[in-house]
Amino acid sequence: TVYNKADASKGKFAFTSDDYDVFEICFHYDDNGQQDKPREVTMDVKMGPDARNYDDLAKASKLKPMEVELRKLEDLAESLVQDFARMKKRETEHRDTNESTNERMLHFSIFSM
Repeated sequence: TVYNKADASKGKFAFTSDDYDVFEICFHYDDNGQQDKPREVTMDVKMGPDARNYDDLAKASKLKPMEVELRKLEDLAESLVQDFARMKKRETEHRDTNESTNERMLHFSIFSM
């Protein structure tokens, strides 16, 4: 559990991870005997450059508006490079699987004759 909040009607939560991974988000509602009372949960998940608060960064680092925009562009470019590297890795894995499957089918068809 990274975050736990009791009796919450609204709020914000953020965490940062250096790993590109799958994260699970779970909600638990203790109804205290009010089973017929409906609840609505709205969730906005942001990743990458969209998740950063550049206003706080600008205040903390005393950056000018142009410098903040350049930082946003730098983060966006870095995110794109990482995404392309992940896509290239996945493409390589898929190609290897495809070639392996084709080779197995060739051997299977030869042996079945």
